[in-house]
Amino acid sequence: MRAPEHLPGDRLRVAVAAPLSEENRARVLELEPRIDLVVDHTLLPPMRWPADFAGDPSWRRTPGQQRAFEAAVDSADALYGIPDAEPSALARAVRANPRLRWVHTMAAGGGSQVGAAGLDGDELGRVRFTTSAGVHGRPLAEFAVFGVFAGAKDLPRLNVQQRHREWSGRWTMRQVSEQTVLVLGLGGIGRVVAAKLHALGATVIGTSRRAVTVDGVAEVVHPDRIVEVAPAVDAVVNTLPGTAATEHLLGRRFFDALRPGASLVNVGRGTVVDEAALIDALDSGRVGFAALDVFETEPLPAGSPLWDHDRVLVSPHTAALDAAEDRLIAELFAANATRLLDGRDLINRVNTVEFY
Repeated sequence: MRAPEHLPGDRLRVAVAAPLSEENRARVLELEPRIDLVVDHTLLPPMRWPADFAGDPSWRRTPGQQRAFEAAVDSADALYGIPDAEPSALARAVRANPRLRWVHTMAAGGGSQVGAAGLDGDELGRVRFTTSAGVHGRPLAEFAVFGVFAGAKDLPRLNVQQRHREWSGRWTMRQVSEQTVLVLGLGGIGRVVAAKLHALGATVIGTSRRAVTVDGVAEVVHPDRIVEVAPAVDAVVNTLPGTAATEHLLGRRFFDALRPGASLVNVGRGTVVDEAALIDALDSGRVGFAALDVFETEPLPAGSPLWDHDRVLVSPHTAALDAAEDRLIAELFAANATRLLDGRDLINRVNTVEFY
């Protein structure tokens, strides 16, 4: 049964299921006074850094605290965050609370958590899910540009020579302004990446399943055509989410077609890249450099060859973090609360077929 889109003039009871500072709590209420926030900071894990919404993994609630937390979640019309960032806890909340009509996920790729909850069609129809996509666009775009530059300027070679105190002969570095960069995905992150690379003079090819026109993108191709354009590409930036359709999209066929020495930057989801195929491409020189912020398995296993590869930069899924992230997510939540109360479409609605 699908819930009504809105009840005009209603107030919205929101249970805070992820850490929220007092400053950002006040900001949410300033932007949308019709919200009633149910928040008890003693029931939420302490954050270790900005946007650490899962919190300290060593922290535990007492049985009494767990009952109080679930009672608050089960009394709400909406949730700020997935409880404990756990799909199983989300499933419990949806099934225990028939009045629940909206859940906002903290991650840009929160759709994967919704998919992992295993909700049925009626449950997915009753509750709307949104993500924090777009909030991370600027910091991830900067990392992407950094990765493209690092590949163009031979960062791996410079690092090796410096370690060995080797003053080599001079060589010609590549110019980003003369490169063609393939940006996988033209959503909130991909569009910012494309704009920054275009401003630097690069030619940008983007991917989309729909016919779109995007400022700074010279050509838009369907994802099915990436092997076709690979021979013309100097660098690849992945911004795609992890879905069944994107899993191992960058695999052996793509790497074999890629211009030798091309760079790869991944700021989307690790599952988009077949890491075994990537390692072979790095060993053969087909990929000259890889700047990776996300991986198929996280944390990256200690035995992964990526740790020790001279042409790989490992970043521990930290490129999106920004001091302003918590505030921006709170403001996005408040904007969507206003939309819900006013009967308008929500921003960043999760696709509950492919879960992105």
